[in-house]
Amino acid sequence: MTWLGIRLLEKCGRGWNLPPQERGLIIRGIFLLSFTMLGLRTMSFRRCRDLIQQFSHDGLSPRKFETSGQLETRNKILNAMIAVEQNSPWRPNCLERSLALWGFLKLNNLDGELHIGGRKTNGRFEAHAWVECDGKVLNDSSDVHNHYARFDAPIAAAEPNSTDVIEGKIK
Repeated sequence: MTWLGIRLLEKCGRGWNLPPQERGLIIRGIFLLSFTMLGLRTMSFRRCRDLIQQFSHDGLSPRKFETSGQLETRNKILNAMIAVEQNSPWRPNCLERSLALWGFLKLNNLDGELHIGGRKTNGRFEAHAWVECDGKVLNDSSDVHNHYARFDAPIAAAEPNSTDVIEGKIK
């Protein structure tokens, strides 16, 4: 592990005193957020998203959050990503944060959809990204729909072959 990874792990809450599963989630969160930030700066959104999908559980249908264990796993992933974002030396934007979280859920075969919405403020178009599961916003305020008009289809869904819903619109 790199020096930066060790420092982030220490800052993300008791460091090495975390249970091994939570420590592993933070380490994977550091990797995924770093990969996503670098990927979005060096390649297209589509290529970055496709690489995340390549390493996920292809062929498996994502699990709906029906059991308390699955809800607990989702919440631990969400908390790990929040800890990484809040304690990292960089400031990821909403697309980087959301794509990393979506990828983390997908890598754990959990349901989630990456959404992008837009609005016009003072004559300027603004876009925003977030992750939803069963209509519930995971990594933003629950009223994000009041501030941004969500595009009709998810940009990426944690389902095999479902991401080409609007493939022609994302370059």
